[in-house]
Amino acid sequence: MSHHIVRFENVTFKYPDGTSALNGVSFLITHGESVGIVGANGSGKTTLLMHLNGYLLPTSGTINIGDFILNKKTRMEIRKKVGVVFQNPDDQLFMPTVYEDVAFGPINMGLDESSVDIKVRRALEIVGCYDLKDKPPHHLSGGQKRAVAIASVIAMEPDILAMDEPSSNLDPKSRRSLINLLKSFSHTKIIASHDLDMILDVCERCIVIKDGIVVADGPSEIVLSDQKLLEENNLELPLTLQRR
Repeated sequence: MSHHIVRFENVTFKYPDGTSALNGVSFLITHGESVGIVGANGSGKTTLLMHLNGYLLPTSGTINIGDFILNKKTRMEIRKKVGVVFQNPDDQLFMPTVYEDVAFGPINMGLDESSVDIKVRRALEIVGCYDLKDKPPHHLSGGQKRAVAIASVIAMEPDILAMDEPSSNLDPKSRRSLINLLKSFSHTKIIASHDLDMILDVCERCIVIKDGIVVADGPSEIVLSDQKLLEENNLELPLTLQRR
């Protein structure tokens, strides 16, 4: 399924102040893969994620999302294929009620009221939050906000789900619910996180990025058990591997 493919080829990106965030990133992600992106603060994880649906465009190099090469003309089509869940749910939830937040995307896709309602109900049921549909998002707990933010993305039925630090600020129960939810998705998943135990649990593959460069790419079990590699990138062994 070529429409699920994500390909970065020698991608660089500089911010307007001249800061280099990506310095020749290349990788290929195919249909149905679950891929973790890990690295220290400032390594380029979030910048990479923001390229996936055109929030940022590369300074040089090429990005293919399915059959499209990412550019200003194609990014609206690409945004139909890639759903991004931001690190802070408050950046994603802005409507008066949970229902309206989750309905926002389908409405803007031009769907009729009945189709929108079906998609909203399904998305909220998947994340276990349909009973919250009439609540204001700012009244929700951190875990509930995270789940609703995910619902607002999956209501648009993207081929690819990208998430930035999805487990941050969650209590243990909410974190476990999130992990179980992610493991149940059949989407191609790309997850940037410092939570290496979650990456190990959810993602079969792990990419390590340092100073905007891919320094390791392989099965999560192998990459995340390489203590020397992790220490060189200001990371620690996942707790589950430390106990072995």
